[in-house]
Amino acid sequence: MAIAVTNQRDMYSRASMASTVQSWWRVLLGVMALMFSLSVTAESGFQNAVQALNAKNFSAKGGAIKTLVELGDPRSKAVLEAMLNGKLYYRKSDKKVVIAEKTENGYQIIDPLDGGEIGDVGRREVKKIGVNNRLRSQLRAALALLNLKNPDADIRLTSVKAMYGSIDAAGAGLLTKIIELDSDKRVVQAAQTAIALYELQNGGTEKKISAIEKLSGNLEQVVRNELAELVEAGNQTVDPKVREAAESALQVINGKLQFNNLIETTFFGLSLGSVLLLAAIGLAITFGVMGVINMAHGELIMLGAYTTYLVQQAMPEHIDISLFVAIPAAFLVSGLFGVAMERGVIRHLYGRPLETLLATFGISLVLQQLVRTTI
Repeated sequence: MAIAVTNQRDMYSRASMASTVQSWWRVLLGVMALMFSLSVTAESGFQNAVQALNAKNFSAKGGAIKTLVELGDPRSKAVLEAMLNGKLYYRKSDKKVVIAEKTENGYQIIDPLDGGEIGDVGRREVKKIGVNNRLRSQLRAALALLNLKNPDADIRLTSVKAMYGSIDAAGAGLLTKIIELDSDKRVVQAAQTAIALYELQNGGTEKKISAIEKLSGNLEQVVRNELAELVEAGNQTVDPKVREAAESALQVINGKLQFNNLIETTFFGLSLGSVLLLAAIGLAITFGVMGVINMAHGELIMLGAYTTYLVQQAMPEHIDISLFVAIPAAFLVSGLFGVAMERGVIRHLYGRPLETLLATFGISLVLQQLVRTTI
């Protein structure tokens, strides 16, 4: 009797386990079917959006661009870049959208769906998909949106700046998330500027005034242009309060620009003055000690400068390190030319300053032509 009960329990246990396994298999198959369905749907959506770029209506093309951005497909970037660069065509035979690269006899066309080469076609077999200025702006903004998730902070910063003045409500929402999540302060500040510009263009009076307060002191050229447009606009098109706030912000920006220009002018003046001072001291010492008027003194400075340039050109991947190589190299080259000039010419003309003037003037012409020939 006990053995029969045990066997019956084992049968129930096995049946229950089999039922559980079957349930899990059904769930797994359902998930796989759902994933496959979503994949097919996404692929179909991408194909339809790419094909819609060939629409006759520019508004429809704009909708297709927006769809490609929303899909977030990695292939969207290549398609939009091709369209912006004038490389997006359609094949006349079946209206298929392709990416085309010019060849000697026509075009080499690439399928944007898989990146595979379709083959070469004649120039009359394909036609470029037209874009206007509004679409170009939208394309640049779309590419910027796609680059916002790039791990390189510099690329993200460039992408945000490319969106200045050309984002919509969806773009503003995305930039708000960037402000919350991005760890780079430059990217966050650029996103705040972009949102403020959006509010300045599309908000009500209070939002515009708030945006102007945020943009006050911002030295981006697009900010200055937007504020200048508000100031120059008539009272009938711009609220007086907004215009007054724009004037105040523009004054702050212009004040900063004037201060920066003053610093820049002072720096360049000191830099140029130091070079002229060194040249004058060199000439005075040369004439006082040797009795030689060296008209090639400036050319020796020039040789040092061009030596620095050539060293940096020879080390394009190590610009920071090249500076430590270029400085001693510049002294060495200028010194060697100076020694050669003294040994070859000047030592024979000591005590005759006018003749040294003529001789060194001729040497200066030779050195100038040498640099032109070398560079």
